[in-house]
Amino acid sequence: MATITKTPSNTWKAIVRKRGWPTTIKTFRTKRDAQDWARRTEDEMVRGVYIDRAESDRLLLKQALDRYLREVSATKKPSTHSAERHKAKALKAELGNYSLAAITPDLVAEYRDKRLEAGKSASTVRLELSLLSHLFTIAIKEWRVGLVYNPVANIRKPAPPQGRNRRLTAEEERKLLQACDAHSNPMLGWIVRIALYTGMRAGEIKSLTRSQVNLDKRLVYLTETKNGSARTVPLTREAVAVFRAALDNPLQPDDTDLIFFGEPGRDGIRRPYEFRPAWHRILKETGIRGFRFHDLRHEAVSRLVEAGLGDQEVSAISGHKSMQMLKRYTHLRAEDLVEKLDRVMR
Repeated sequence: MATITKTPSNTWKAIVRKRGWPTTIKTFRTKRDAQDWARRTEDEMVRGVYIDRAESDRLLLKQALDRYLREVSATKKPSTHSAERHKAKALKAELGNYSLAAITPDLVAEYRDKRLEAGKSASTVRLELSLLSHLFTIAIKEWRVGLVYNPVANIRKPAPPQGRNRRLTAEEERKLLQACDAHSNPMLGWIVRIALYTGMRAGEIKSLTRSQVNLDKRLVYLTETKNGSARTVPLTREAVAVFRAALDNPLQPDDTDLIFFGEPGRDGIRRPYEFRPAWHRILKETGIRGFRFHDLRHEAVSRLVEAGLGDQEVSAISGHKSMQMLKRYTHLRAEDLVEKLDRVMR
């Protein structure tokens, strides 16, 4: 049974009491709104579908994001946690003062369009929407805040961009490696060559420890990768030579097992060498445009394909989790087929 009373502040309080359900209270500006809400709530209780939405009405998105970063992101890899903190800033700036209950598909679609109009890439916007969607999933399934649906689920996501196909020319490779070798820190050149010779990701290289490298067997054991699956990377003779030089580094400190180490932080702990500032300076100095460090991985995988390795072999080395991810390299297979056709038809 619902009770509607006027409060001293001239608002209207609706109280719904029904056996088997918790007492539910909500305040409204008009008596009509209070009556409508009470009638709707009683009806949902009778049908057994009532959900207490009070928490989702009170919980702002910026508060929910803080909780998500604290409880969910913190359990992920440090790099993922850091990336999600960055994405959360954009969501807070646009939608942070909305309650979870007030965020609708229309509002999310408007956010998507604004970000794209601001020049953000489709990949960036897709990742931000993915974070928002997972937050709502957690809020519904685990936090039980009284939401009945995920407003991100039914909106169009920006089309994923085509994979980059930037190759390194022979002249660019010569200039790049020469400039890296001339840098004051030899670790820069070692890192660049390892990426080019093995196809390993920047994070995988930076976090390498001495115990992960076996030069006798010519193998590197990766335990923490982007997709979460450990893998073993075989080394070419060129890669072995680079690793041998890195492992014989006379400046190797005793307080870390990292191969590519930085200076101790304020807490006295050494972290991986942050090579990207020097990398960007070298690209600018050499005039190599439109090239990213991750393109070294693409170059390495392309060379594996051109060398005739099969998809399974390439995937085992590169760590691509599905054959779909390797489809961007099929044009290289086609070029090989053209040469084979010429030989066959002679």
